[in-house]
Amino acid sequence: MTIFTLMRASLIATLGLVLSACSGLPPSAEMPPASELETVAYEIGVGDTVAVHVWRNPELGQSIVVRPDGFISMPLMGDVKAEGKEPEQLASEISDTLGEYIRTPEVTVMVTNPMSKEFRNRIRVTGQVVAPQSVAFQPGMTVLDVILMAGGVTDFSADSRAVLHRKINGEYQSFGLDLGAILTDGDMRTNHNLQPGDVISVPRKQLFRGEL
Repeated sequence: MTIFTLMRASLIATLGLVLSACSGLPPSAEMPPASELETVAYEIGVGDTVAVHVWRNPELGQSIVVRPDGFISMPLMGDVKAEGKEPEQLASEISDTLGEYIRTPEVTVMVTNPMSKEFRNRIRVTGQVVAPQSVAFQPGMTVLDVILMAGGVTDFSADSRAVLHRKINGEYQSFGLDLGAILTDGDMRTNHNLQPGDVISVPRKQLFRGEL
């Protein structure tokens, strides 16, 4: 091996260490465990079927799908915005408006077919996996489960630099994952339980990081 080759290898290794240190991503050990994340109240979404019941006024009741514009149509009231509201909030607003037409209406709203939840409660895996995909969340699902469902990583994956994006307090935060340790070494320290809405991205190997 020539001096030039040794110098080149040393330079690539040094660059890899520097770039790794400067990635700015906290390790996934720092993210809140799934069991500690607060349960978010259900918000009505487009495509949901909601059942509106008005006590002693069954003719005003409806079982209706939330339209793409986020509205439902109610007798006497016309269009009512439903998207983004909790069922109790929507019931209160309908009750207040119906109070202009009938005496002391008592309204309940139930989501009978939460179609929008199917999209909010999915796990997505992108990048250098055999089959990038979006899968329905199941309790107990882990990082390894989703990677295996995606067919594993490709030969071009920088699996030690994988990232888990998780929404915390309304904003996505990113945490480093080491899929190489999980898949190759059986090191499960970053094989975390997943939350609805989690996104795992697996980057491609890069020459200047010394990965090729």
